[in-house]
Parts: sequence; C-alpha cells; structure tokens
Amino acid sequence: MRLRHDPESSRRAAAAGEFGRVAVLLGGSSSEREISLLSGRAVLAALARRGVDARPFDPAERPLAELASAGFARAWIALHGPGGEDGTLQGALECLGVPYTGSGVLGSAICMDKVRTKRLTQAVGVPTADFLVLHGPQDFEQALERLGLPMIVKPATQGSSVGMTRVERAADLPAAYAAAAGHDRSVFAEPWITGGEYTVGILKDRALPSIRIETPKIFYDYEAKYLRDDTRYLCPSGLSRPAEQHLASLALAAFEAAGASGWGRVDFMMDGAGRPLLLEINTVPGMTDHSLVPMAARAVQIDFDELVWQVLKTNFTRAPLGAGRG
Repeated sequence: MRLRHDPESSRRAAAAGEFGRVAVLLGGSSSEREISLLSGRAVLAALARRGVDARPFDPAERPLAELASAGFARAWIALHGPGGEDGTLQGALECLGVPYTGSGVLGSAICMDKVRTKRLTQAVGVPTADFLVLHGPQDFEQALERLGLPMIVKPATQGSSVGMTRVERAADLPAAYAAAAGHDRSVFAEPWITGGEYTVGILKDRALPSIRIETPKIFYDYEAKYLRDDTRYLCPSGLSRPAEQHLASLALAAFEAAGASGWGRVDFMMDGAGRPLLLEINTVPGMTDHSLVPMAARAVQIDFDELVWQVLKTNFTRAPLGAGRG
C-alpha cells in the first residue's frame, strides 16, 4: 500500500472519531530519545483530552510494521533526531500506507541536514552565516583563516544542539571536531554570531509570532533548552512590525525551499547589523514544557491541545491510494 499526496487538502476533522486510532510515535533510538518521550507523552495527553483514540508507539521497542496489524489509522510523529526526523521514518510510513503528520520524506531529509538546508535556502535569498564543511584536520587552517575565532563546530544532522562546541582557541579545534564527528560523519563550522537568537514557528502556511531566546550560558545548548529555568523566552520578541514581518517571510521562504510542510520551526541569529541569518529548520520541534512552538501558538490564542489537534490534521494531506477523499 502507498500514500497519495494532496498538499491542497483542507479537510477539517469535526469529531475525534474521524481520526481513527492514532499512534503517537515517541522515544526512538536517537540522542534525543528522552526529549521525544516528553514530547510524545504531552501529545498523548492532549489528544486524550480531545477524545482521540491515541496510543503510544515506540519504534525502539516494537517493529514499525505493527502499526498496520494493530489497526492504527494514522501517526502523530513526536520522534526527534535521526531515525524520526530525517525522512527514514517517513519513507517507512509511506510504504506501510500510514498517513502521518508534518513534512514528507524529502523535506524531512533535507531539513535534518543543516549544510544542505543552508545551500538550498541561500538559493532563494534567505541569508545564512558563512560556513565551511570540515572533512578532517586538513581543513582546520582554512576554517581559522576564513571564519576566524571564536567559531562554532556542529554535526550536520543532529538536533537539540547535540555535539556542538564553541571554539575560542585554535588549539581547541581538534577536540571540537572530534566531538561533532562522534555524532555525525558530516561536520561544519560557522563564525560565532553575537546577535540575538530568534525562532519562528510554522503551522500549516502561517508563521507564528517570533520568540527571542536569551540564556546566561555561552549559547542555547541542550542544558539551556531543556534543563535550566533561567533561559528567557520573549514573545512578543520585541522586534518592530516591519522586522517581524521580514523574519516571518524569511522563515516561510526557507520552509518552502527546503521542502518542509505541515508544521515546524525555523531558527535564526541576528548579525551585528541586525540581519537575520538562518541557523536551521526543525520539522519535528519539541512539544515539552520548555518548547517554543506551543509558546508561540499561545500568543495567538492557540492552546496546547488545539495545536496538537491542528498538527494531527496535517496528515489529511496524505491518504492510502484508493481511499476516498472525505
């Protein structure tokens, strides 16, 4: 069984029963497993409050093929990182004929790779920081000459700031490269950007209000994202109306250029001149109590349960071949 795709579908579910049994895919085996479990449990609770027959499904503990045999009609993807957010899961669900939330195979795969995301979005005029792919020690001198210090070294296909290191001295670059390469074969470096950090949530074709992120840590790393209580989130972000509109247009342009769809989040840093520079696109953002898309949604009177419901409806753009359009 395969899925047909109708990106223009605007079907509205009037009752929870229309969704059938929903698998909330959570956990998984990536470095973001614990965050995925938190996201998935929050989604499950929200769906239950809306009367949806939703059940947890952890692909690290059960074969994915059981989705069909267990009678699941569709899937709400709450898996973060490789194996859940990179197109492999989406491809498997396509083969199983199980409609799912969020981006498809292509958009998921592209957005999981920060380097390819940068290259594609640059092509449509979305600015990003300069960067250099590091293949090994032979590239270190060029990185230092081109990007300067401080710089940040990142694995290309990890989320939640996993494997990232700020490099302040040339002598620290080998260790930073090794830390990133321990998570991914593709590693790159960017110059350190000192301006504000902003994020824009996307829900369907709409940009949600931007959020400014402030942390007392050196950068917005895993600890600042999920463990600390002194990270500040400002929504409204304090941008002028024209600047807010510009940031929203860049986020939507980047999202479309990378093939993303349904919902997600686009992250930016401001350079010294106040110009937004794309960092990355997240196709399965966190849904924890520290998460940003729910925060932005609340600013436009979309509470958490309604947000989860709206994301669930994005699977209506996919249906098993031969099924009625409804």
